Amino acid sequence: MAERKDIEINSRADTIKLMDLDVRPYPVTPPPPYEVAEAVYNKRKAKEFCDWSEKSFNFYDRYGKAEALAGLRVLDIGLWRLGHKFAASSFAEAGAECVTVEPPGGDPLRKLTPFGREEYLLENTESGEKCGMEFVAETVNTQCITLDIDTEDGQELFKKLAANVDVLIDGMPPGHMDDRGIGYRQLKGANPKMVYIWIGMLGQWGPWKDKQSKFGQWQIEPFSSCANSWVHNTGLAQDLLPRGRGGDPTRSGIWICDYVAGTQAFLNGLSALYWRDELGGTGQMIEVTGAEAMMDIIDFDITWYGFNASIKGRSGGWDPNLNQYAWNPCKDGYMMIGGQTDKLWYNIGFCLENDDDQFGRLIHEDPFLKEMGARNALHALTKTYTLTTRWLRDTNRVEAEEKLMGYQLAAGPLLYIDEVAEFPHFKYRPWQYVHETDYGPLLIASSPLSYQLYTPFRCKWMGRDIGFDNYEIYQKWLGMGPTTVNEFKQKGVI
Repeated sequence: MAERKDIEINSRADTIKLMDLDVRPYPVTPPPPYEVAEAVYNKRKAKEFCDWSEKSFNFYDRYGKAEALAGLRVLDIGLWRLGHKFAASSFAEAGAECVTVEPPGGDPLRKLTPFGREEYLLENTESGEKCGMEFVAETVNTQCITLDIDTEDGQELFKKLAANVDVLIDGMPPGHMDDRGIGYRQLKGANPKMVYIWIGMLGQWGPWKDKQSKFGQWQIEPFSSCANSWVHNTGLAQDLLPRGRGGDPTRSGIWICDYVAGTQAFLNGLSALYWRDELGGTGQMIEVTGAEAMMDIIDFDITWYGFNASIKGRSGGWDPNLNQYAWNPCKDGYMMIGGQTDKLWYNIGFCLENDDDQFGRLIHEDPFLKEMGARNALHALTKTYTLTTRWLRDTNRVEAEEKLMGYQLAAGPLLYIDEVAEFPHFKYRPWQYVHETDYGPLLIASSPLSYQLYTPFRCKWMGRDIGFDNYEIYQKWLGMGPTTVNEFKQKGVI
């Protein structure tokens, strides 16, 4: 099997060294050896296939493989938002040369830090410049330049930059770029093969396009998820909790609309590039909104409303289609248990009855609950989960998982982030790793697109200082020498 070892990575901009670094420390315990995985492969009688898979998708081999989008040029511009940055870094992790444009003072996102605490900002080990983790994490492999597009000189330079790209990602408010003469309509003539992707909240047209204030227009989350019922759909219903408690909607703790919109933008861009190169021969403009991207993944809510003109009520972590199929509190956290079929439903009962025979008497002997459809009624869900939780309250996650898996049930613990970082399976693949950056060693997540046979995605660097790549990009893309760049810097354009 592939040996885990130090790797030298040669990129266009930097040489990065990945190694086991003595930080915090990580991991606290080493990944399991191959022999542990081998025993599982043998048990499943799939050793040959598993060995082939492990060798083919091995994390430590990705940097020596080809890049699917090598040679593609991407220009990204926007403020505050994560959607356009996530899309841009997706292109960059696939090998595209991606440049992010910021105003001379930098994107305000750089200063975003939990609780406004400056000590949570990352500090560049060489320059001392500080930057928020959000910005650093979402500018993987992207080069950073500065340009004031509110000046005539800045607009002219932006036009020249745009003439050199395959993809332009616009994260500005509706019409912001067009008002300055550097939107798709003005740029397509000089670069008809350009794929122009706009990412925003509610869209560039329609009666609500300017619904939010000038400040809200810079954001996708949370207004997008509020506008499409995502937030309303999330959280516990009033009648599932004691009177006066809960019943309120809950927004996601992360900027999920931005990430979903960014993913959709990346996919739209790839399809447009294929159409350009294989079928149509020209570029085009693409519009992606956070509200509509989220609307696409809110299950069957809109269809339910169209079906019987009612609003599907919130049910928290409970699934109204299935019983059981939810997390339940236990002695040391929470357990996810799945019992969506008759066989699994009864197996849950058989497992629980080993410790508490009330489950069998109150659940399995209830004639109403013998039908799968009846089991999904609210009072049936309440009865089932109440008894399940009574069993779990004296059982920790390891014990519960072992007992439930003994009955061939779908069950697993809800892991806290520290447990995720130390989970043996995730460390073995690995799902996260220590990466040496300009801000010191950082623990980061692997891209889910890393596991490709020939062209895996990869992180080569994270975050750059404001204007770090000005001289390189203006020289490479526009032929501007250092003297010319300095002149624009003195004028405040760069």
